[in-house]
Amino acid sequence: MAAAAAQRDFKLPWHTIRSSFCLDGNFCEGDAGGTGEDLDMVIWLVNQHGAGQTVLDLALDAIWGALRRSISPNFWSHFTTYNASKSKDDEGSVEVMSRVSSAVGELYSSATAFLPQIHRCEMLCERTGAKYEEYVPGGLMEHFKLHLRATLHSQMPASFTLLFQKFYAAAFKVFYHTEIGSQEESEETTEEAIQCGGCEASSDACHCQAITNTFTQVNRQLLELDLLERLAGDMISSQLLSTITSHVTSTCRDSYDQSRITQLEKWVENVVVGWLEVVYCGGRGKLSSAESAVQNMVAENLHQTYMTALYHTYTTTRIDQLFNIVIEYPESQPALEDIRECLDRTHLRDRLVESLRSAFQTRLLHPGVNTTDVLHAYISAIKALRVLDPKGVLLELVSEPVRQYLRGREDTVRYIVTSLTDECCSELSEELMVATPLVLDDSHSDEDSMEHWDTWTPDPVHAHTLKSKSQRTADIISMLVNIYGSKDVFITEYRTILADRILSQFSYDTEREIRYLEHLKVRFGETLALLHKCEVMVKDVADSKRINQSINSDENPRREKQKFPVSCMILSAQFWPSFKEERLQLPEEVLKELETYTEAFQELKGNRTLNWKHHLGQVQLEVELKHRTLSVSVTPTQATIIFHFQDRKRWTIDELSSVTQVPKTVLRRKITFWQTQGVLQEVESDVFLLVEGEGDGDEGLAAAAGAASPDIAPPAIEEDEAESVMASAQDQREEELQVFWSYIVGMLTNLDSLPLERIHAMLKMFVQGSVECSPQELRDFLDRKVRQHHLIFTNGLYKLPKN
Repeated sequence: MAAAAAQRDFKLPWHTIRSSFCLDGNFCEGDAGGTGEDLDMVIWLVNQHGAGQTVLDLALDAIWGALRRSISPNFWSHFTTYNASKSKDDEGSVEVMSRVSSAVGELYSSATAFLPQIHRCEMLCERTGAKYEEYVPGGLMEHFKLHLRATLHSQMPASFTLLFQKFYAAAFKVFYHTEIGSQEESEETTEEAIQCGGCEASSDACHCQAITNTFTQVNRQLLELDLLERLAGDMISSQLLSTITSHVTSTCRDSYDQSRITQLEKWVENVVVGWLEVVYCGGRGKLSSAESAVQNMVAENLHQTYMTALYHTYTTTRIDQLFNIVIEYPESQPALEDIRECLDRTHLRDRLVESLRSAFQTRLLHPGVNTTDVLHAYISAIKALRVLDPKGVLLELVSEPVRQYLRGREDTVRYIVTSLTDECCSELSEELMVATPLVLDDSHSDEDSMEHWDTWTPDPVHAHTLKSKSQRTADIISMLVNIYGSKDVFITEYRTILADRILSQFSYDTEREIRYLEHLKVRFGETLALLHKCEVMVKDVADSKRINQSINSDENPRREKQKFPVSCMILSAQFWPSFKEERLQLPEEVLKELETYTEAFQELKGNRTLNWKHHLGQVQLEVELKHRTLSVSVTPTQATIIFHFQDRKRWTIDELSSVTQVPKTVLRRKITFWQTQGVLQEVESDVFLLVEGEGDGDEGLAAAAGAASPDIAPPAIEEDEAESVMASAQDQREEELQVFWSYIVGMLTNLDSLPLERIHAMLKMFVQGSVECSPQELRDFLDRKVRQHHLIFTNGLYKLPKN
């Protein structure tokens, strides 16, 4: 009976409790019901029956239920309705701002309607000792905001961001136009000024202020509900990041001669702080009066997020342009210094290496690019990448494909050596003037100097896999020589170029050559035997001058018998590189004069004699025709050709080839010179006529025109006589490889047949120290012998053909 009475006593005030705490979910009644005294009475009743915890749990469940059933669905319905709208793409900034403002305003009103209920629950906890989950600091209000965020997130539609993105994009555009753009834009034309750059409306109907006011109100409401970061944090950041990217890209487009990073840092600080002030503080200049949490958040985002994004964007932009930056060095040094500063703050070294290697591969390392351009790019890369990384690690990583490619081009060494010893190529010739010994091997290098120990920094992580530090930091000439790893290759090429210069200029002035030779001795070392040969070559020029003066002096009794003067460049055969071998039979008159010179030389030098190279030299001729006289400087072959036209005016190519012993292909090329001078004329195919005056060739031409079969070649252009008189590197190498041939014949005679690997191994054993030969080079040599029918190759074995 007592228990039943207690239940009846509790039912009497239950309706009041349920109404006061809105346990049935009808929060409008709860807001209207009860003054402060009535609430005190209800809480007293709850406390008397020991139902404080039960009422609190039911009250909070009613709130959470209302959030799930009505508040959250109503809010998201604005976004789903917009996404389904067919006219969403046509809506302007004002319409977008209105939609978001309406959705957020409704959510704000609905959420603030729970404040009285939250207050009653807090009083219930204080007076009855009821408790709620305490895992959220800040009290029951923070607990409510957490449930609101969680409920909204749990029902968030997949495409809700579209409307928010347009909302913040429109607001940012107005902000940038009014706050930032006005500081940067120059004066616009009258036509452009008709439309507002912020809201894109006409200037007379500008909505920028209305958009700003709506934007400020929406952000304030979301901030009060702790929803701003949850719903719009990504959009706020994305506007800044996309703007930073576009601004950096436009600022750095094809502009390498000015430093940009300091200017961009100031710009980012202005934009980021300004935008975050508008979002979190309601306007520009209000950050200083904002809460410390907001100030810390802005400062943290500025330095950790947006400055990092600036450095990353700037570096990636410059990496994409790095090939052009390298090519334009030194004008692009300011851009390189900016990249160096940003690389220290980003982790983009690997990307830089990969991008530049790829750019070199696609834009530089292919047959369409001249070797000169490849070398210029490599030299620029050496200088530019040392600005980025003085330790040379980046250079070593990037330039390895370039070195491999240059090593495979036949004319690389010739161009390098020509540039070193040619005043016109000031870039490398100036490097040669710097008297620094060449660095190829640092196995005995000293430890790093301790003078600057306080500024020492370790090598990058890739350095341990690369070459030694002294090679990475060597000068340009050392880097070029390191392409081949041997000084001999360059000195050998220099000998060939030196011989070409001496024999093409026929000048006794060797001052320039001596100067460059002295610099090469400093660079490559005086102990090199090849440089000693170069010294002998230069000395031969001075000796030749002295001998010629002696033989051609008036005191020489043979001088009176000479039909024409002969001067000779006397070369020490064992010190000069190989010459091109061409056949040429000189006229008897010329041979007699050369024999006379030889006799005079033998009288002067005792037991020494001369071995003439008839096809090399220079002949000063005066060609006397009927109405003119030509004074020309020609080669011996050209002089021999025109000499024979003294006896006959008409020669065929076969007749000339027979009398001069010059191949017909070479002969045609040499005759071109006389055709361009108007001295010889091809009247029929391979038939040439001496033209002494006007009309001499008309008869022959007329006869040729009347004939049906012969085709007369068109007038030829003048031949380029600047070709080298020395044997090519390939010809010289072929001559060196002939050393192996007798050994190979002996092996195959005794062993019948051998594979390539066995032949190479036996050559290394028997021909040590004379001529080095790689397996691939030996294979090419043997294959040439196969094509010449000197060897037979079957089943991977080489053998001699049977007689």
